[in-house]
Amino acid sequence: MGGISVQAKAIIEAAPLRALRLAALALAVALAQAAAPPAQAAPEDFSQLAEQVSPAVVNITTSATVAGRDGPGIVPEGSPFEDFFREFQERNGPTPPRRSSALGSGFVISEDGFIVTNNHVIENADEINVEFFEGFELEAEVVGTDPNTDIALLKVEPDEPLEFVRFGDSDTARVGEWVMAMGNPLGQGFSVSAGIVSARNRALSGTYDDYIQTDAAINRGNSGGPLFDMDGRVIGVNTAILSPDGGSIGIGFAMASNVVKGVIDQLREFGETRRGWLGVRIQDVTPDIAEGLDGLDTARGALVTDVPEGPAREAGMEPGDVILVFDGVEVEDTRQLVRVVGNAPVGKTVRVTVLRDGETRTLAVTLGRRETAEGAVPAAQPDAAPEEPQQMEMLGLTVSEMTEELRGQLELSEGASGLVVTDVDPTSEAYEKGLRAGDVIAEAGQEPVAQPADLETRIEETREAGRRSLLMLVRRGGEPRFLALSVEAEE
Repeated sequence: MGGISVQAKAIIEAAPLRALRLAALALAVALAQAAAPPAQAAPEDFSQLAEQVSPAVVNITTSATVAGRDGPGIVPEGSPFEDFFREFQERNGPTPPRRSSALGSGFVISEDGFIVTNNHVIENADEINVEFFEGFELEAEVVGTDPNTDIALLKVEPDEPLEFVRFGDSDTARVGEWVMAMGNPLGQGFSVSAGIVSARNRALSGTYDDYIQTDAAINRGNSGGPLFDMDGRVIGVNTAILSPDGGSIGIGFAMASNVVKGVIDQLREFGETRRGWLGVRIQDVTPDIAEGLDGLDTARGALVTDVPEGPAREAGMEPGDVILVFDGVEVEDTRQLVRVVGNAPVGKTVRVTVLRDGETRTLAVTLGRRETAEGAVPAAQPDAAPEEPQQMEMLGLTVSEMTEELRGQLELSEGASGLVVTDVDPTSEAYEKGLRAGDVIAEAGQEPVAQPADLETRIEETREAGRRSLLMLVRRGGEPRFLALSVEAEE
């Protein structure tokens, strides 16, 4: 009688279990794929987005009167050709004034005709003409400008409501996301280019810089135009390119919309910017400076080097304080602090957390206005100085106590105090970090120093505390800065 083998019978009996296991595995893979965030595929095209936003993007043409020359200004003074050109101009008369024009881009942000562009597009213009996508043109007036962020706000008077676009949140833009630029490159009007966000939080040269870098083609004439995300929101204003020849090489910069929005709100309300002012001079906390401070485990915050007359001094802030938190925002470095203070309302009382002598304390500071406080002068630190100078060598420095003679030689204020650096060993760490003869060491270890022995004491105290670096406040030409020098004893 026929039958099946024991091995075959085992395979048959196991088959349903194997199938069940395979089914469970397939279900687990499907669930994992469903839970994973979907990958952002490249768009098929940008036609729908371009059609959506085009009516709000404008070309800007400006004209200005350039004064003529009445002298030989076309050649350098002292040139051998200077007399020749002077005789030529005397025969033909001075060059008459002429008109010059420039091109740029912009975008409409309200149906009643407010338009954003770059300040450098309309700077010194006495005529501004705006061309719309539909083909009509309107003259524009300048509402206000902010050279610090290179942003300008214009106004036209339309007969009918205008199409406009809204700002997006530039802080949520991620590196690698698709973006689209639109504008008037090289006068070719209403041109579209696309790319990705290449980087964020770029700084070029300004105090309030916060640029989005993109590889979307940006050329001359794109200035002031919008950089859109894929939802048609403006996340940047195209401002600058990095290029050896003036053409796009895929490195363009757009001022982040979260900076622009604050500037536009103030220009719209006041016709000018009104930025908050804390009233301190600051520098970044480097790792060696952090090591020389009690209570600071990493290089963070902004180190206060001077507190002139102003809001911070009135609130009790002191040189040597490290600003850790401003109005609820953790301070990473000086650049970030400048931006958040500038964006804060004038007259607002904010809580500022500082590190002082190894402990944190919170100060209430009522902010002033930066635009009216640019000429603030640092206060002098009065201290009596004996007339007989004492000198000492340490840490590669030769230091002397302050005397009236040294004050005069260095053109210091009458109340200036500290140790005068009279010589620096060129092979020392002090020289490498920039200390030079004529510098004044005002503080060491966040304590005033008036005698060379004071500095020697601070060095010993630092070594006894187990720290490797001594923090010093140094003034040069009245400008303060902190630096840290190693105090480790040589073996």
